[in-house]
Amino acid sequence: MSVTNERRKIAIREYLLRSGSAKVSELSQHFNASEATIRRDILELLRESGFKKFRGGIAVDDTNSELSFAQRSYLQSDKKRRIGRKAAELVRDGETVFLGSGSTVLEVAKNLTTRRNLTVITNSLPVITTLVESPGVDLVVTGGALRRPELSFIGHIVGKTLSELRADKVIIGIQGIHPESGLTNDFLPEAVLDRVLVTFAPQLILVADSSKIGKINASAVGGIEDIGWLVTDTSIDANFLNGLRKHNVQILIADE
Repeated sequence: MSVTNERRKIAIREYLLRSGSAKVSELSQHFNASEATIRRDILELLRESGFKKFRGGIAVDDTNSELSFAQRSYLQSDKKRRIGRKAAELVRDGETVFLGSGSTVLEVAKNLTTRRNLTVITNSLPVITTLVESPGVDLVVTGGALRRPELSFIGHIVGKTLSELRADKVIIGIQGIHPESGLTNDFLPEAVLDRVLVTFAPQLILVADSSKIGKINASAVGGIEDIGWLVTDTSIDANFLNGLRKHNVQILIADE
């Protein structure tokens, strides 16, 4: 394969990680290449883990556990940045807040670097590195076994640490939110920790882009009634929002 073709495939991969999906015609126009060429590129990308085909295009398989944290950070990245800024508005100086793992929660952490007298408890390595040089933020790290795809610490050590701590708020992401099935995750050891976190603080704040709405994963975490706040984007379904409000869930929409 020529260097030009290899660079185009890398660029297509990055484009998909940012947008989530694309049709052949869209990629052809964006990269100024024939649709036949794009189809060949797609066939090669499909040999990798993390991508799936749909009629007329290709999409990121965001349920694939082999996607790295960096790759998942690209997914819905604009929405995640806006959600992170919005969710940070719920955090007050002087509070103690637990920040979970995941790329959307990391965006929250990026908006807390200049806070004063804030205590952050976390099991997320990226959150630690983001806040480690913030003089107004006291960091408490849970310890545990490192889960490399998520760059998070999990296991019984985390639960034991949390049993000796308290927090005003918990901010976590979630892989699935469904009206009947509630909150779900696809990795059982992490779901076990999430169940602890749901009841760890008086107020649970979920940060989740609209692609998580309606999804059901294998491991149950909690019910809709456990959510205090949901911070999401403008693409969320209006009927689902109305259902959440019936469960007294507060909604924050991160505008464009």
